[in-house]
Amino acid sequence: MSILTPGTLVVSCQALADEPLHGSSYMAGMARAVVEGGAGGIRANSPEDIRVIRSSVGLPIIGLWKRDYEGYEMYITPTVQDAIAVHEAGADIVAIDATGRPRPDGMSLQDSIAVLKDRGISIMADISTFEEGLHAAACGADYVSTTLAGYTPYSEGPIPRLDLVARLADRLEVPVVAEGGIWTPEQAALALERGAWFVVVGSAITRPQLITAKYRAAMDRSARTGA
Repeated sequence: MSILTPGTLVVSCQALADEPLHGSSYMAGMARAVVEGGAGGIRANSPEDIRVIRSSVGLPIIGLWKRDYEGYEMYITPTVQDAIAVHEAGADIVAIDATGRPRPDGMSLQDSIAVLKDRGISIMADISTFEEGLHAAACGADYVSTTLAGYTPYSEGPIPRLDLVARLADRLEVPVVAEGGIWTPEQAALALERGAWFVVVGSAITRPQLITAKYRAAMDRSARTGA
């Protein structure tokens, strides 16, 4: 049974180390703000941020840990130990990279999910293709999310991939999550119509530097056209 009800808006409260809002206190404030706006869940990066957000809001948290391992492309909770750390920090669901790329700890996706589920950890599989989504569900993932569609070399293309959401929702019994490149409320609503159990929105809500840049770029294009 999902702890997140159908139609929930999950907001990703994350900022990387080189971004202005990096820091757990900023993310805790952001989490409180989106709760006031009606978010039903939070997606958060790193044990530190998860602990602080956990103490600030009572919503379910989808946790992950973006880590770079030399020689590996994976960076969303790449190892079993990373996932355990995220869970112990207070995440209700742990998001892991479920693409077909090599894992830094040498484990298969199936074995990784089995170890984590033996510990009672709910798993969200972040995938980039239809085949990866089917495989992740077969391996026991509790949720399948389109997070990485368009972000792996073999899945490049325009986002959001609402067609992928629809295909997965038609085939899978586990909840399918729409995430990645959702910039408008209309796209979020359409994702639900395409079969998403819930929708995760990040940059369009919680990364003001990117939001500002979109406004600036649109205004610059308008100015050039009118010149």
